[in-house]
Parts: sequence; structure tokens; C-alpha cells
Amino acid sequence: MATQQIATEHLKDYFDHFSMIMPTELVEVEVAGLDLGDQIEAEWAPLTGISYDPKDDVVVVELDDGKVQHSIRSPQEVVVDEGEDGVHSISIKCGEGHLHLLRLKEPRTLPPKE
Repeated sequence: MATQQIATEHLKDYFDHFSMIMPTELVEVEVAGLDLGDQIEAEWAPLTGISYDPKDDVVVVELDDGKVQHSIRSPQEVVVDEGEDGVHSISIKCGEGHLHLLRLKEPRTLPPKE
């Protein structure tokens, strides 16, 4: 599997493309940090969108048709784990040093942008 780091200036375009192209996927959202331990925020919930707002410097993960939103403030590093069969996970390190891991239940291939 290969990892790809997404630069901050490309986050909005990447997540907009990801949300428009990908069908609703089941994801597990885990947050890890020395002060938190490992916490599962969502277990195989439908991912209905992910976006980045550069003005507020926040990534918003929308689950279950907007019923749940998981906000990640001041993303410092975004890494996509992608194999030949598609995207497996997205890890985002926030400004507080926590790691937010979004695991897709089924890997999905993200078509190239046109």
C-alpha cells in the first residue's frame, strides 16, 4: 500500500472531489492521543461527505446524512492510505496533536479529476 500526503492548499479540492465521486461509504472514525487514548467516535457509520473550510481551518466529516458531524480543527497533516484496490483510510493529525483515523469498510478507487 502507498501513502499520499495531501498538502493543506489542496485539501478543499481533494475532499470536494472525494465527496462528489465516492458513493456513501461505511467508515469507522477513531481518535487517538496521549491524553485521550484510543476512542472510537463512530463504528461503520455511513460517510455522506467530507470537506475542508480554509477560512475556519477545519475538516468536517459528515456521517449518517448529516445527523453526526465530526470536526477536525487545524489539520497539520493529512495522509491517504491507498492500495491497488483503492482508498483504505485517511488519517488527519489536528492542531492538538490528536490523530483522527477514518477507515473505509471497503476500499474504493477514487477516479482521477477531469
